Amino acid sequence: MKFSENWLRSHVPTQASREQLAAVLTAIGLEVEEVTALGDGVAGVVVARIVECAKHPEADRLQVCQVDVGGDALLQIVCGAPNARPGLVAPLATVGAHVNGIDIKAAKLRGVESNGMLCSAKELGLDADASGLLELPANAPVGTALANYLGLPDASIEIKLTPNRADCFSVRGIAYDVAAALDSAVQPLAGETVPARIGSERVVELRAGERVPRFVGRVIEGVNATAPTPAWMAERLRRSGVRPISLLVDVTQYVMLELGQPMHAFDHDLLEGAVVVRPARAGEELKLLDGRTVKLDDDMLVVSDGHGGAAARAVALGGIMGGYDTRVTDSTRNVFLEAAHWIPSAIIGRSRKLGLHTDAGHRFERGVDPELPRQAVEYATRLILEIGGGAAGPITEAALPEHLTAPAPITLRRARVQRVLGIAIEDAEIARILIALGMQVSATTEGWQVVPPSRRFDIAIEEDLIEELARIHGYERIPTTLPGGATRIAGITETRLDDATVRRQWAAREYFETVNFAFVDAQSLQQWQLQAGGVPLANPLSAELGVMRTSLLPGLVAALGRNLARQATRVRLFELGNVFADAGQGQAPRETQRLAAAVCGDAYQEQWGQTPARKVDFHDLKGDLQSLAAASGAVLEFRPASPPQGHPGRSAEVYRDGHYLGWLGQLHPRLQRALDIDADVFVLELDLAPLVARTVPRAADLSRYPSVRRDLAFVVSDHVSWQALRETVEQTAGPLLREVQLFDRYVGAGVESGQKSLAMGLILQDKSRTLNDSDVDSVVEVVVSALAQAHGARIRG
Repeated sequence: MKFSENWLRSHVPTQASREQLAAVLTAIGLEVEEVTALGDGVAGVVVARIVECAKHPEADRLQVCQVDVGGDALLQIVCGAPNARPGLVAPLATVGAHVNGIDIKAAKLRGVESNGMLCSAKELGLDADASGLLELPANAPVGTALANYLGLPDASIEIKLTPNRADCFSVRGIAYDVAAALDSAVQPLAGETVPARIGSERVVELRAGERVPRFVGRVIEGVNATAPTPAWMAERLRRSGVRPISLLVDVTQYVMLELGQPMHAFDHDLLEGAVVVRPARAGEELKLLDGRTVKLDDDMLVVSDGHGGAAARAVALGGIMGGYDTRVTDSTRNVFLEAAHWIPSAIIGRSRKLGLHTDAGHRFERGVDPELPRQAVEYATRLILEIGGGAAGPITEAALPEHLTAPAPITLRRARVQRVLGIAIEDAEIARILIALGMQVSATTEGWQVVPPSRRFDIAIEEDLIEELARIHGYERIPTTLPGGATRIAGITETRLDDATVRRQWAAREYFETVNFAFVDAQSLQQWQLQAGGVPLANPLSAELGVMRTSLLPGLVAALGRNLARQATRVRLFELGNVFADAGQGQAPRETQRLAAAVCGDAYQEQWGQTPARKVDFHDLKGDLQSLAAASGAVLEFRPASPPQGHPGRSAEVYRDGHYLGWLGQLHPRLQRALDIDADVFVLELDLAPLVARTVPRAADLSRYPSVRRDLAFVVSDHVSWQALRETVEQTAGPLLREVQLFDRYVGAGVESGQKSLAMGLILQDKSRTLNDSDVDSVVEVVVSALAQAHGARIRG
């Protein structure tokens, strides 16, 4: 937001210097990014009119001008500006002035006497334009000091606003904060209600429900649209970063900058029938003010008129930009002014979708005071009538009261203020600050009842009011103190692996950690078929980041894809982060911490000892996961599965003690193509808490007696997994079994089709004695019998 310092001071009188004002703005949260001084050296510069121009006898590019400065005689000035001409009104630095580091003296230029200097905007420090003389309005009073005429000296101040301070996208909104900080008061807005002198009005219909709950319009007839914009208005616009265009356009821009309410002026004669606010039709076209024709979606809003009957044409893109066909021009004589309240959710993302960025859209996306439209129309009407003449009709207002909620009262407790801030602020000071900010304040036994102004969407609870008090009272006045009382230090638990250990484990296996946004594009979740339980954001940073993520994989795989696009051939990424799910019934979203990993490319770094290079596969990723599980003592179970995102034959669900953790496997080829990834990508995503949980280690005696190993080979069906065989062995072998290991899998000659041979080693041991052959044979017999009965396994001959 950029504005004129003098403009701000006209709303809030203060004796603070420019430097003090800038410091106060930054201190209260309106960070000043740049202060550009304007016209500090214009003493001795006056408004002058060139009466005559003659060619310099000794120089082709110079002219000898006779200039009227309001005195008895004309001054002779030698000038080289290309736009110097008879009748031009421009600034003249008189003899004795000091401009742009130059002392102005009477001098001879190529033998011709010159008694001053006609100036450009750059020479006066008002603008960067040095192409010619600064052209002033033809009715500028000749002989008047330029400083008085243009309101100089001044400064252009630019501040950086946070998204919650939409009320400060106006000079008047900033004035309330400055008034509170400098113990001043905002001046009432000058002017009275403009009475209707004609009966002309236009019917307004609202057909967009809660998205546009208020629309105010007014007809003004007989306007002189070619009347020049007054210098004071044009200069305030320029110093706010807006180029003056024409009276009607400048007035709407001026009102927006001063009050914060975007407006639009239609040529009343080019509108037909009623003005209707409605949703756009899918594919509907509209030619905008900038000359572009855009195709609209049905989630956009338009202002339309009765032209075309049932197919009523769109004449403006709601809350963003007006239409080309009904714009005001120099030939406009009758004007229809409009100011409406568009709620943020109806505007957010629409400008970006069309490649537009407008001041109106920028404001409506963040929220505009719903009580401003009528005030803005009254103010704009008054300015147009004063400058361009004409007669105004009655104000037409269409509203949906059920969608216009008034700010709710907030209870502010004296004790709560002191507890949160750690200091006591006097009651009178609290009341002064809140009233200066435009709030309605009434005292109660415990504190105050406060009603925030309708422009302050960011104030809803008691803590918001306390934040305002801290901001205006001054953070520097709140002492820095350490918290009192005993401090409880939580010890490191041994019941789970900490996050740092998990990160080190994955980093040791050549993975890089990523950190992605916790919010994603809703279309991305739909592409992954993970949209169930998504939590939409009320005020997203952008349309592409509008939903809280339900999975880590979309962001993680997108990061992998960006690496592949930049010629990385071996990518190994992991992420620890929270996912979110809608808990329903107005409850806060449910958060779950998860671990995700994604790999593609070669299994190992390029080396001379392994050619050709082997590509990473399912078992590589499974091994990396099992190494982490070993650190926590977890025994994982893998069951074949076909999640929507996974390859049907190369994916598995992961369980621990019968509890589902997540899945791992190769991405589905269809999804890989949709993500524009050529390489095979293997991923995993699991709930972290049950994965890293572990029992507290306990000391145990080691057996002093030797172990015995007995190797067995079984032939079983291809459909029987090793996991199932191992569980059966562990459940039936008894207390002597210490470990069971798979050391061979064979398919081929000697084994029937559809069968496989699995060779396992049983390691047996007792703590109190040495095992004999009968002990071992007994265990082997039980195991062989159990495997045969449960899985149809038979000893391989």
